Amino acid sequence: MSMYRNRYFLAGILLILVGAQFRMVESFVLNESATHALSRVTSSDSVASSSGMNSFLISVSPDQMKRIQPPRWLGLALITVGSVVAFHAVAIPKNG
Repeated sequence: MSMYRNRYFLAGILLILVGAQFRMVESFVLNESATHALSRVTSSDSVASSSGMNSFLISVSPDQMKRIQPPRWLGLALITVGSVVAFHAVAIPKNG
């Protein structure tokens, strides 16, 4: 399946918008289920394990949520790649 220029342009615009979002946001806070899923995938101890005393403390204390701070260059990189893809869509010849 070949990509048409409209699809390239849409992909470029979406990358620009996602990059702008990453530039405006300092950090993301995951909810409890996403935090537990991330800790299972990465096998990190950022979330307390479900052993005896820890499970009791978790039931008493508020839920732990992970904060993700994306690097500052990620937004600029996405904006740059999106711009290149969108400009490439303009350069593609029309198919009819």
